[in-house]
Amino acid sequence: MLSFGMPRIDTAFPGFQRGDFTVLFGHSPCKMLVFLLSVRCQLPRRKGGLNSTTVFIDGGNTFDPYAVSTTAQEYGLEPKSVLEKIFVSRAFTAYQLTALVCEKLEEALKRHNSKLVVVSDIAGLFLDRDVPKIEGSDLFFKMTQHLLNLAARRRVIVVASYFPQALSNRSRFLERVLYGKAGTVIGLKKSKGALKLIVARHPSIQPLVVYFPSNGVTMDRFLKA
Repeated sequence: MLSFGMPRIDTAFPGFQRGDFTVLFGHSPCKMLVFLLSVRCQLPRRKGGLNSTTVFIDGGNTFDPYAVSTTAQEYGLEPKSVLEKIFVSRAFTAYQLTALVCEKLEEALKRHNSKLVVVSDIAGLFLDRDVPKIEGSDLFFKMTQHLLNLAARRRVIVVASYFPQALSNRSRFLERVLYGKAGTVIGLKKSKGALKLIVARHPSIQPLVVYFPSNGVTMDRFLKA
């Protein structure tokens, strides 16, 4: 089990089980959460971690070593050591992202003995107009199905961050596919001076919403909210 480590959230949402394929949707707060999970993954199980490395597939050039280092310091961890246990691969096209997931990911999990996979900005590259619509849709369907199967087969946690875009036929299709494949769908949004965590789908708990103050939130206060 991998938890967020935030008492107010963990009371309602205990965390991610191995074998889960989860979508985190939102923007800036969502980016923060995947960095948080990448650090907490390295904690021992008694502290809500997995005692594991992370494979981080960066589909939107979002990986921020400074944010990771800040989070590590909040937990009293040495930032350099934490960063060395997060194995980052970047994709710059939808084709590269699909190849990383479908052809390279499983081998990386074996090599690094990782129990957490993060796929950052999973849909963004598929909205590129240079990617033919039908071809891009087929690739996205194939990639998300592979992540679902891989999570179950290797008993790893797969977390994909999704940043909703302006509505179009293509973005609607990608969102439907993504939400349809994921067993757990969680959102984090700013709403009227508060952060709102939305558990939209989960295999064993009812949908829920958790609010906590966002004004003046530092990383330390965010972790303790």
